[in-house]
Amino acid sequence: MKALIDTNVILDALMSREPWAASAQSLLRAAAMERFKCYITASQTTDIFYILCHQGADAISAKNIIKKLIVSVKVSDVTSTDVQNALNSEMIDYEDAILAYAAKRQKADYIVSRNYKDFERSPVPVLSPEELLKELF
Repeated sequence: MKALIDTNVILDALMSREPWAASAQSLLRAAAMERFKCYITASQTTDIFYILCHQGADAISAKNIIKKLIVSVKVSDVTSTDVQNALNSEMIDYEDAILAYAAKRQKADYIVSRNYKDFERSPVPVLSPEELLKELF
């Protein structure tokens, strides 16, 4: 199974944001155990870096967190085709459309997010972290 993880789920795990931290952290542990192929996009790494720094981490710490993350999470590129597809899609949130079309190109089975609404018109089905964990175990 292959899944692209939305930025909100990654941040829930990394920043221990409640009430979502436990399931997000379990999901990343499952990825580290190679229970599924887990992806984020290259553009998400810059968002994660920015948010970690904005929340008080220094640049070195934020980079180290991302280095640890990408040991078990593969980084997918974002192509010009993904950008064009996102711009032409009916998805309202452009950032989520980029993720959706990158996931589609990677042939992901799911996008994992707790934000179903923005992925209503996604070409890839969306599951919550809890739903994916049930599929895996």
